[in-house]
Amino acid sequence: MTQADLIYRILAIIFPVFSIVAIGYLYARYRHATDMSSGNRLNMDIFVPALIFDYMSSSNYALADYIYLSLGCLLVILGSGIIAWPVAKLLGYQWKTLVPPMMFNNCGNMGLPLTALTFGEAMMPAAILLFAISNFCHFLIGQQLITQHWSPRTVVSNPMIVATVLGIAASVLGVEIPETLRQPIHMLGLIAIPLMLFSLGVRMLAIDFRDWQISLVGSFLCPLSGLLIALVMLHLLPLNESQGSLLILFSVLPPAILNFMVAEIYNQEPHRVASIVLIGNLVSVLVIPTTLWFIL
Repeated sequence: MTQADLIYRILAIIFPVFSIVAIGYLYARYRHATDMSSGNRLNMDIFVPALIFDYMSSSNYALADYIYLSLGCLLVILGSGIIAWPVAKLLGYQWKTLVPPMMFNNCGNMGLPLTALTFGEAMMPAAILLFAISNFCHFLIGQQLITQHWSPRTVVSNPMIVATVLGIAASVLGVEIPETLRQPIHMLGLIAIPLMLFSLGVRMLAIDFRDWQISLVGSFLCPLSGLLIALVMLHLLPLNESQGSLLILFSVLPPAILNFMVAEIYNQEPHRVASIVLIGNLVSVLVIPTTLWFIL
């Protein structure tokens, strides 16, 4: 593949993603429509679970194929938090503000479409599994970091976790989903990714540069800490080429919007967390193409 071909492929991957984000931003800016709460709730409760169940239940795979990839994902999440904690202490930031966004990245809004465009449909079950692991850890660990209170009910009642378990169970047990039922589930799942990206664009309107120092730190600490751990995992875990590349892409994704939502609920400096998340996603316009250059 020549350099020109590689550049064209990278542009073909990132243009659909960032163009929908840009459309969301422009729509919110000129229509003054910034309330995506209903759409985001529908996405988290219906469309994303439908997407997860559709891919998981229709994929013929052995869970053993993804054990090491799942382990790598888990270590990237936990390791990023371990790296971020002393950085927050050193710079005088509240660790509850900086650490969770460094751990839980945008593997939904950005990770799923990037995986589909970079690796094709064959790697989507793996990407959705990483997405599910990240969400599971966010509800299991992330909220506890802020509240110091663990609620197992929050985890087991999460629609995305339920959809993951049911989808994997259907695949492993060989349960055939009737086409009349699978088709509407598939159609609902098709809504999820574009709505994620559009919502991210709307959120971009809320970028606040008053907290630029902590935002700048988070924007580069998030991908760098994740990448450092992922590179170590490539040497320690027996991952094939596709899974290794997917883990690298997962590791450099920017902070997830869910971090802001949780911070807002528990009043953990939500304005700073929002700035970290949104500027981190803005910086990813540079980070993602650079990463794709090396893994393609």
